[in-house]
Amino acid sequence: MSKGNGEVVSVTILPNSSGTPQGKLADAEVIFGAASGPLEGLRLIGFAVWERRTGNGRNVTFPARQYSVNGERRSFALLRPANGDASAQEAIRQSILDAYERSEGHV
Repeated sequence: MSKGNGEVVSVTILPNSSGTPQGKLADAEVIFGAASGPLEGLRLIGFAVWERRTGNGRNVTFPARQYSVNGERRSFALLRPANGDASAQEAIRQSILDAYERSEGHV
C-alpha cells in the first residue's frame, strides 16, 4: 500500500493520545485511491492497533458490530474473507502494522 498517483489503497494512522483504553496505540483507516474502481474516494474505518498484553508485539483489530443474543454480547466482523480463508486478512493487517511503525518514526 503506497501513496502517490495510481494508488489502490493507503493507510492513515491516528495515534491514541488519550491513553485509554489501556493498550490501544492507534486507530487506523484504509483509504481507497484512484485505482480502486468503485471504492475510489471512500475510507474504511474501525481498525485499531493494540499492544499485546504480553508486551511482545502488536495486534490489529478489524471493524466489527456488536450485538446481543439472550443477554450475551457478541461481535460480527464487518470485513471478512470472501473465500473463508482467515489468512486472506493478513495482507491488510500487515499493511496497518507497517503504517503504524512508519508513523512512530515521525512522532
